[in-house]
Amino acid sequence: MGKRILLFLLTNILVMTTIVIAWTLITTFTDINPSYLTGGSGLGIDYGTLMIFSILIGFAGAFISLAISRWMAKMMMKVKVIDPNNFKNAHEQFVYEKVERFSRTAGLMHTPQVGIYQSPEVNAFATGPTKKRSLVAVSSGLLQGMDDDAIEGVIAHEVAHVANGDMVTMTLLQGIVNTFVVFFSRIAAVIVSRFVRSEIQWIVQFAAIIVFQILFSILGSLVVSAYSRHREYHADRGGADLAGADKMAHALRSLKAYVDRAKVNDRTDDSAIQTMKISNGKGGLVSLFSSHPPLDDRIAKLEQR
Repeated sequence: MGKRILLFLLTNILVMTTIVIAWTLITTFTDINPSYLTGGSGLGIDYGTLMIFSILIGFAGAFISLAISRWMAKMMMKVKVIDPNNFKNAHEQFVYEKVERFSRTAGLMHTPQVGIYQSPEVNAFATGPTKKRSLVAVSSGLLQGMDDDAIEGVIAHEVAHVANGDMVTMTLLQGIVNTFVVFFSRIAAVIVSRFVRSEIQWIVQFAAIIVFQILFSILGSLVVSAYSRHREYHADRGGADLAGADKMAHALRSLKAYVDRAKVNDRTDDSAIQTMKISNGKGGLVSLFSSHPPLDDRIAKLEQR
């Protein structure tokens, strides 16, 4: 269920890169100069001004990413939104009615948009800029591969993410991460540009900013992923409150059984299975980028209740 974070991080990197390119073009071909650069060569740095600049750009990028998160998710995942007045099949009716019931139980004033996307992976996600403008989507593979109780547990978990406001808190954290990404990427770019001829310094600095910003954004995702793993336990507890602890635990065990079957089949080229392996939090450096804790840990914590 790492789609929510993966889509948000990818959107954030795309938005931040777009802002950088637009700002660089504006400052290059107009009389506007980036005020944090000082000195005759333009290669000195006013660190206080740069920090203010970084805060503005960093939080702007995070909130733009949040604002378009639902639209981006529907476009990238080809989510078909369910019309509650015209169900096409039993799956649509089942998923929508569960989201509606859990949303009401969770105290949400509005039912999120509900959708299904065609994919063999067993997955689901929730996203959106506000509780009112949220989206809960499940894969066709989840509907075909899990029983009703497990599906209920997964849906309850995603509704809990919406009720907990996890996307907004994630955005605030991403804004802080973006601030440091912008700050240090520009310092690094200025340092690199000092080693080339003056006539190509602006080109080198422009390219270096993009490269360093993407690199530092990837490193910054370690912080966002760590916070996401922490919030997953809360969503599990919320899902247990909405659907029942037995159904939530059953959903997690069903996910684990799917992962175990994937390992046996060793279909390493299947992106859906790779997603589930990451969600399972198996060791090494990969686990640091995982948006979800190991399923065994999640099951154990839920059973401790």
